[in-house]
Amino acid sequence: QVQLVESGGGWVQAGGSLRLSCAASGRTFSSYAMGWFRQDPGKEREFVVGLSRSGYSTYYADSVKGRFTISRDNAKNTVYLQMNSLQPEDTAVYYCGASLRVAPGSSWSRYDYWGQGTQVTVSS
Repeated sequence: QVQLVESGGGWVQAGGSLRLSCAASGRTFSSYAMGWFRQDPGKEREFVVGLSRSGYSTYYADSVKGRFTISRDNAKNTVYLQMNSLQPEDTAVYYCGASLRVAPGSSWSRYDYWGQGTQVTVSS
């Protein structure tokens, strides 16, 4: 089992940047594929980006390609989401997910553990 804690959210003007962090407990962090999702109130959780266990394979939602970058530091049990050129439509609660599957893909139901979320607000 793993526990996830997100941080780094906040308010930023359009065009700005934020870096989210997701710290994981436990000694088996490197066994999990990781992902970031986001959710607006009343909407389904939306896939943002996924990362393989090794960190070598990534896959991004079209809406964030070229702007967001995911990375992981297995020595620190942490995954990061660097978000650049933020736009108002990026406003949401961002969640970090961990999956025991080799390739969980973009479906939130294939992730086994979730953090509590961190709010990102982008003003125009």
